Amino acid sequence: QVQFVESGGGLVQAGGSLRLSCAASRSTFRINAMGWYRQAPGKQREPVATINPLGTTRYADSVKGRFTISRDNDKNTVYLQMNSLKPEDAAVYYCNVDAGWHPGYDSWGQGTQVTVSS
Repeated sequence: QVQFVESGGGLVQAGGSLRLSCAASRSTFRINAMGWYRQAPGKQREPVATINPLGTTRYADSVKGRFTISRDNDKNTVYLQMNSLKPEDAAVYYCNVDAGWHPGYDSWGQGTQVTVSS
């Protein structure tokens, strides 16, 4: 069974930073690209950033230059460093296996809430 456990969200002022973490099942993590996705109220879930097992990354245009995705294969954990946060970054953030800029599994963790005050 695939499991994702996200953490690190919170309330931050615009311009601030947060670092999100996602612990994934070992069987899922080591051989797959991983991604961060977010869903704001009233909007569809969208991809934010992905990273493959070799460390190649991809970012949504809206977060390029501000967010950095990384992974620790020994800890089965993927991170999202978010800097220069904007109110429009507010959402629930989730991680999942990446299957080409879309999630690879239908199951999701509980997500972690990011709130950005202006």
